[in-house]
Amino acid sequence: MLYTKTKELEMVIYSLDINPDYVHIFIEFDPRQGIAEIVNRLKGFTSRILRREFSSLRSRLPTLWSRSYYAGTVGQVLGVTIRMYIDSQKGK
Repeated sequence: MLYTKTKELEMVIYSLDINPDYVHIFIEFDPRQGIAEIVNRLKGFTSRILRREFSSLRSRLPTLWSRSYYAGTVGQVLGVTIRMYIDSQKGK
């Protein structure tokens, strides 16, 4: 689902870890796009899909995702470090 959407938005997912309480995603995108816009698009897209698939989510919460997120750039941290961190979170 996210791979299809990011491809449509001309982004590349390098690493992805989905847990019940959080999502880690390492993506490449056009730097002219704002990170807040990208986060909102991905959260909005996944919220619509999940609410459509799981009807109990429609009435349970006013919003599926919180407004918070963390974003870092590969310029700040090496890409391999980001991938290792995300991979280390899988199954936790």
